[in-house]
Amino acid sequence: MIQILLRFLVGGTVVSVFAMIGDLLKPKSFAGLFGAAPSVALATLGLTIATEGASYGATEARSMMAGAFAFFLYASLVSWVLMRWQVKALFVTLGALPLWFAVAFVIWALGLRP
Repeated sequence: MIQILLRFLVGGTVVSVFAMIGDLLKPKSFAGLFGAAPSVALATLGLTIATEGASYGATEARSMMAGAFAFFLYASLVSWVLMRWQVKALFVTLGALPLWFAVAFVIWALGLRP
């Protein structure tokens, strides 16, 4: 119960800080980007390191970076296809999901395992 409360407090604080940073930037569409993913990742890493140790936290951080890189490739492909051709976003986003999973799995298979 204490860990859930601590996660809530740390996550809320970090989300608020990143939301303020996002609010200062132009255009305002960056506010959501800075308010969500980095703050949740930092809060999770902090709590993981506090409860499981630095070695486990390092593995979690590498996993997050692999997932972020795979997501970057996925988002790049989706945006390129949507800008290039007139197709429905649902089909493109669902069709490109295997790329995201494949890249993340390959990075994991190449040595991210503990």
